Amino acid sequence: MTARVAVLVSGGGTNLQAILDASARGEMPSAKVALVVSSNPEAFALERARRAGVETAVCPRAGRTQAEFEAGLESVLRAHEIDLIVLAGFMTILSAAFVSKYPERILNVHPSLIPSFCGAGFYGLRVHRAALDYGVKVTGATVHFVNEIPDGGRIIAQKAVDVLEGDTPESLQRRVMEQAEWVLLPRAVEKVASEMGGTSI
Repeated sequence: MTARVAVLVSGGGTNLQAILDASARGEMPSAKVALVVSSNPEAFALERARRAGVETAVCPRAGRTQAEFEAGLESVLRAHEIDLIVLAGFMTILSAAFVSKYPERILNVHPSLIPSFCGAGFYGLRVHRAALDYGVKVTGATVHFVNEIPDGGRIIAQKAVDVLEGDTPESLQRRVMEQAEWVLLPRAVEKVASEMGGTSI
């Protein structure tokens, strides 16, 4: 059985694109991207989904309580019979109450080698700036299950990326995306989907 995947996004959707491209190449036979949900109605990721023929939904975070936002999100996921959730540049922290309903059914990609440079407050360029400030010579990306602790769920896959002399947070971010995030995330989705057994959320 093919797992129905929802990808949750907030911005440009480069990690979403990596998933869509891998699917188009036949590299994710156990998973189908059935839905893209954005917390931001202006997110370019929604356009990427439309171009790929994937259904979209908007669940705005602004002006809603966490409980209201998550109730709306849960309703959309159930309506589309989603089996697996992937956070791909999704800028809203999900509550413990929400996450607990989907044990090891929510994946996230983080732009460091967890447990380094992770947890509350570490996202986007902040992660890469911290890595450079610390002077590490190797960084990378991690795909992990989501639990009630930010970046605290069980690790599914990791890939190392060299830090180069003269790197800026921006250049390092780009290399980590190209060499690690865009490679790991589709593989992790396929791995988890193939092992799931296809029970809907």
